[in-house]
Amino acid sequence: MTTTVRDALEGASRQLQQHSESASTDTQLLLGEALRRPRAWILAHSEYELSSAETAEFEVSVTQVLDGVALPYVLGWWEFYGRRFYLEPQVLIPRPETELIVDQALRRSEPTSRVLDLGTGSGCIAVTLSLELPQSIVYASDLSWKALQVARRNIETHGVEQRVTLINSNLVEAYSGPFDLICANLPYIASDHLQDLEVAEREPKMALDGGSLGTELIVRTLKRLPKILAGGGRALFEIDPGQAVGLVDQARMSIPPATTRIEKDLAGRDRLLVIEYV
Repeated sequence: MTTTVRDALEGASRQLQQHSESASTDTQLLLGEALRRPRAWILAHSEYELSSAETAEFEVSVTQVLDGVALPYVLGWWEFYGRRFYLEPQVLIPRPETELIVDQALRRSEPTSRVLDLGTGSGCIAVTLSLELPQSIVYASDLSWKALQVARRNIETHGVEQRVTLINSNLVEAYSGPFDLICANLPYIASDHLQDLEVAEREPKMALDGGSLGTELIVRTLKRLPKILAGGGRALFEIDPGQAVGLVDQARMSIPPATTRIEKDLAGRDRLLVIEYV
């Protein structure tokens, strides 16, 4: 019995409804990956008949999602700032709120900025800034070698290997600066809270665990900022909304001459700590 695109979509969508609020879209993405076709093609070719190999690949991917594997890891990619980035389970899945870092970075950066991306993970921030600021020199660091391998693949895919340098480093310890722009999406979830979060079961704990208060790595970096942030430079830290007040106070103690503020994400939550050094 042959399986058409319509049959495949309808059957899998029913299966995924209890696992996802976007079951229809998820199913279309999974089928598109199995058929090596864009989502628009899938929607326009409902009568296309899948080969046995295509059907088998699609069924395997649906089963993975049903088993609890995050959709982006099953697909092997996810979008960030309008571009597709390769993913593996050893790196965080790029999220829409993290695009706020890029938005703020692009507002005032000079074309020749020296940029540092801390905790680069998949490299999505570093690659995006390199593409949006082509005259910039970007350094991307991560403590995880596996993350750096994923980032390297994305750097090469997007053709910025001549402008982005990867470094295996714990926070800013390998750097003396100065940097005009520092972007950091560091772990910021308190250790005790991880056990209550579904994300901790799917994504790497190393990229989520921010210590007992969730702010340990951010605070350590803030204390080093005066030594590595250039005059007139800016530092951007993604944070948990509940950490905003405490981190603003810490930033003002660590860098008294700097102007510090909080930017909200699209949901109206405190999401980005912005430090502008004078």
